[in-house]
Amino acid sequence: MDTASPLSDRLEDPETARESGRKKIDWAFEHMPILTALREEFEADQPLSGETVGMALHVEAKTAALVELMADAGAEVAITGCNPLSTHDDVSAALDAHPNITSYAKHGVDDDAYYEAIEAVIAHEPTVTVDDGGDLVFRIHEEHPDLIDTIVGGTEETTTGVHRLRAMDDDGALDYPVFAVNDTPMKRLFDNVHGTGESSLASIAMTTNLSWAGKNVVVAGYGYCGQGVAKKAAGQNAHVIVTEIDERRALEAHMEGYEVLPMDEAAEKGDVFVTTTGNRDIITADHFESMQDGVVLANAGHFDVEIDLDALSDLADAEQEVRDGVREYELADGTRINVLAEGRLVNLATPVSLGHPVEVMDQSFGVQAVCVRELVENGDQYGPGVHEVPDELDRELAAIKLDAEGVELDELTDEQAEYVNSWQHGT
Repeated sequence: MDTASPLSDRLEDPETARESGRKKIDWAFEHMPILTALREEFEADQPLSGETVGMALHVEAKTAALVELMADAGAEVAITGCNPLSTHDDVSAALDAHPNITSYAKHGVDDDAYYEAIEAVIAHEPTVTVDDGGDLVFRIHEEHPDLIDTIVGGTEETTTGVHRLRAMDDDGALDYPVFAVNDTPMKRLFDNVHGTGESSLASIAMTTNLSWAGKNVVVAGYGYCGQGVAKKAAGQNAHVIVTEIDERRALEAHMEGYEVLPMDEAAEKGDVFVTTTGNRDIITADHFESMQDGVVLANAGHFDVEIDLDALSDLADAEQEVRDGVREYELADGTRINVLAEGRLVNLATPVSLGHPVEVMDQSFGVQAVCVRELVENGDQYGPGVHEVPDELDRELAAIKLDAEGVELDELTDEQAEYVNSWQHGT
């Protein structure tokens, strides 16, 4: 069977899948006031008419709302997954039923099929890319540089992807403009903190059926995602231990009341470990050997490199699936170490995972939508490289959200505005 064909061609009962996915997407849209407001505007103005949007994202209901918004704005859309375990096949099938959308995303594909699907998206010759993790952008640059001249720009959703793109930019290898959606306040302050914190802990709890209260929870990394995990775990009466490499982040965690330890010491104390760094080899062989029996390991970073599973498998005398989404590794001394979701993104890759809350992703995907609009309308103002999202776009979405929530703001008087914008007022 052709793994790079649209998903609907690969399902035994595509109609049932489409109906199930449609219900999920409609439910999400009901709770996404930002995308709802933008859809009304985009349908009327057709800002993406004539464009082809290539997307590599976590294909589930909230993402689907963004994908359909792109199509309703006039674009032809081709999409696949950005993680082999985060696709919901019924949602992918529902997207594929849209006349302007082709979805290649399928749950549980191997590496070859994963990249074949990315190639299938690229074959549509996108003029805009919307990425989560950077794989689509890198593939275009490495294998299809002839397409770059016709690409007006792209957006990048997640921390890891932005880090990789900035490294690419520093090397002079990024040949079209990409907005760092992850770095805008409407993404970092809400998606990374509240979204990652709530969804990761919910997925871990539902997958294991274990409580947080009284547990020692080790959070690796105290960036925005780590802050969210730590905050939410402490709120459920866990004792939080933070590991860090950055002096100021470590001090910040200390001043927030968390215990701060090197991983070598934290490994001996933790009951649950959650990695949030976006880097590799955060938990390694030496750490496994000092862990307590029955510990739970989960990764909330984008790629499955934070927990060294090859080293853990080498240390283990036996392995087995003890619950859906939980693999137990038994070491020679009888210590059992439980890894969730194959070390992949725990809030999206376990069988019960649903990703970030709908309201949170409404904000992040709103940023994606207005950035795509900006690239199409004003892309010639941005040169190759990573760009910050214009502040007025970020504030536009905050205003839409506040209006939807019925929250009103004060406004500066003329005198106040003049005072704060002048250097001539003394003490």
